[in-house]
Amino acid sequence: MIVRKSSKLLLSSSREKEKLLPLLCRFFGRRKVAMLLLVILALFVFISGSFTVSKENTNVNVTLHIENVITTGKGMPGNSRTFPGLKEYRDDESSTKLKIRTRSDRTSHMFFPHHRHHFHPKLSTVRVPVKAFPSVHQCEKFAFPPPPPANPKRIGPRPCPVCYLPVEQAVAMMPSSPSVSPVVQSLTYILDENPTRTELFGGSEFGGYPSLTQRDDSFDVKESMKVHCGFVKGTKPGYQTGFDIDEADLAELEQSHEVIVASAIFGNYDIIQQPKNVSDLARKNIPFYMFIDEETEAYLKNSSVLVSGKWIGMWRIIVVRNIPYNDSRRNGKIPKLLLHRLFPNVRYSIWIDGKLQLVVDPYQVLERFLWRHNATFAISRHYRRYDVFEEAEANKAAGKYDNASIDRQIEFYRKEGLKPYSKAKLPITSDVPEGCAIIREHIPITNLFTCLWFNEVDRFTSRDQLSFSTVRDKLMEKVGWSVNMFLDCERRNFVIQKYHRELLEQMPPPAARHFKPVPSDGNTNGRAPIGKKAFTRRGRERKSGSKRHRKVTAGGRYSYSF
Repeated sequence: MIVRKSSKLLLSSSREKEKLLPLLCRFFGRRKVAMLLLVILALFVFISGSFTVSKENTNVNVTLHIENVITTGKGMPGNSRTFPGLKEYRDDESSTKLKIRTRSDRTSHMFFPHHRHHFHPKLSTVRVPVKAFPSVHQCEKFAFPPPPPANPKRIGPRPCPVCYLPVEQAVAMMPSSPSVSPVVQSLTYILDENPTRTELFGGSEFGGYPSLTQRDDSFDVKESMKVHCGFVKGTKPGYQTGFDIDEADLAELEQSHEVIVASAIFGNYDIIQQPKNVSDLARKNIPFYMFIDEETEAYLKNSSVLVSGKWIGMWRIIVVRNIPYNDSRRNGKIPKLLLHRLFPNVRYSIWIDGKLQLVVDPYQVLERFLWRHNATFAISRHYRRYDVFEEAEANKAAGKYDNASIDRQIEFYRKEGLKPYSKAKLPITSDVPEGCAIIREHIPITNLFTCLWFNEVDRFTSRDQLSFSTVRDKLMEKVGWSVNMFLDCERRNFVIQKYHRELLEQMPPPAARHFKPVPSDGNTNGRAPIGKKAFTRRGRERKSGSKRHRKVTAGGRYSYSF
């Protein structure tokens, strides 16, 4: 028997539901109740997630080891897109260990093999927090952005985005052993206490006056070589060689380091720029060296910048005496190109001209331009010119050097076979570098390259852009090695170019702002009345004022394409 509810009961129950539903909506619709429920839900998710993570991390004990990165025998390492993998293995301690050299390590052993049998220096251990670094390089899928739209207000070259690894990951990508130096394994240098000039254009006493025959022999790459490389006088670089450094500073330069950053200012030509965005790890392990001459030292002391000690900010100041050239720019080429001679126990170096300010961590720069590409030498190409003949004409037009010397150098190279740059030279992307920043690993082949490059600067003009491609191409004919020439806009990403001192002194001081006087009354004591603007700048004035602070750069708009 089916008992049916009366219509009155059904009606009452439906009416109760209709009354209950708005009540519940009103209750749960209140903000405090909704927030309480959300907090309870979040706590539940957090507790369950923490339990899962702690359970998974109980057995985490990983030490990251980077596999040895070996330069390929042929091809263009600067154009390759290879990302060294990570090899994991278990260690007895529960923290990731990255083996890098600290500044307190004072061993005198070499980092790279000048000879077949080389030393392995004692490495210190720097502890960093345990982190599971991704097995895939996070910059592998980085897409180079399209060129920025044309802007008549910004006609000069501009920086472009660059993908850097976090500092700890960049350090982990450092190769565990030196790169292989193709062909040349032992490189020594010519010493001569009494060098004599045998030819009309044979360089300088500091360079040893190498003859043209000796120049040709230096490009014949062999397993064991002995070449001119400056510092021909004296028992060691910096001691009675014509580029003299105090003994205490020489002892500092002979210390062992994985990485250094170096720069120079001669003739009081630039203002010392302090690096930015340098990590604590780099501050602890990477020294910054600034070479200056006595003229620059006197200015710094008179201006109370260098009061006592040998430091200006992060830079360790190295004073050079008895400089060999009258041209300050040519003197600056000595530490720039012969850095491996001044620092015999350094593995990697970053050189920046005195007018530049480093704004990216050195480990990130090395990973981006050397280690990521299995390269041993990296330099940016000129943002506008690719051809040496065009670069020579630009130097003459700008008065960078006397025209007769430039013409003599270019004519010498033309007779040797130098031709205008063309796309037939690809994958070589340019014959003209922007040489104000050099990133390199100190191994015999790169040391030979910079020695021969310096010999050209010593023999001809100090404009190193003119001789770069000649030395590079002559070495490439003999060995499977090349230079990573990256875009100049990428260089402008990690260094900011400042004005030379002489240009700054010629610039007029910034115009003072003149504010419209505000009438005062007894209630405001000379201040603007509350609620009223004391000064309002018109749109035209604001536009013209912004132009005063815009940096003017010579040259056309930057082009990304080639």
